[in-house]
Amino acid sequence: ATVKLFDVESESEVTYRIVGQDEADIKAGLISINSPVAKALIGHRVDDEVNIKVPSGIRSYEIIDINYV
Repeated sequence: ATVKLFDVESESEVTYRIVGQDEADIKAGLISINSPVAKALIGHRVDDEVNIKVPSGIRSYEIIDINYV
């Protein structure tokens, strides 16, 4: 799945593709299904706001789009 998020704090958009652990490359926008971000997004829908605990603290994202390719 490819997920487009709006970062509430920085007011910017970010796009991640959720992949298997061996394919993960954060610089390329590929995050592991086992990452905190991917785990927090499971079960949410477009327009949901999700608070995600990351190493730097809590980040708030709004889900803009989900695309299953």
